[in-house]
Amino acid sequence: MATTKEHLQEAFAGESQANQKYRAFAKKAERDGFPNIARLFRTTAEAERIHAEGHLTSLAGIGSTAENLKAAIGGETYEYEEMYPPMHEQAEKEGHRAKTMFNYALTAEKVHAKLYAMALEAAEQGKDLEETDFYLCPVCGHIEFGKPTDSCPICGLKAEKFVLV
Repeated sequence: MATTKEHLQEAFAGESQANQKYRAFAKKAERDGFPNIARLFRTTAEAERIHAEGHLTSLAGIGSTAENLKAAIGGETYEYEEMYPPMHEQAEKEGHRAKTMFNYALTAEKVHAKLYAMALEAAEQGKDLEETDFYLCPVCGHIEFGKPTDSCPICGLKAEKFVLV
């Protein structure tokens, strides 16, 4: 029989996936000309986020900022060192289109871990990051501190297409 902790982990994963799936569904509904259906998907996605955050809280999964940064570094490092390499390799062998996104994610996760490490260093000194503008490549997930001047180093998207978050 599963423990409450195992139930919480499963619920957190399921609600997190539902949040992302409904956000993607909302984009598609918007493109298809259904703005109200898109709004319903976005609203439900936010409800699923609330559920997921509640489950994470019940798991005591949110710590101090430094603890959260360490957890984020660990997660990003796991993804680029262990999770994505075999996924990318398998997709390459199969000629599956997933190979592109796996490669983008693998490469972007290294950058994310580096940025989190910079943030951890600042937090441990009792400081915030000095940079206030974070730009996101909407194709591969690469993040730049400050306005990008060159194309994305991962996917080649033009700098002016990056999104200020």
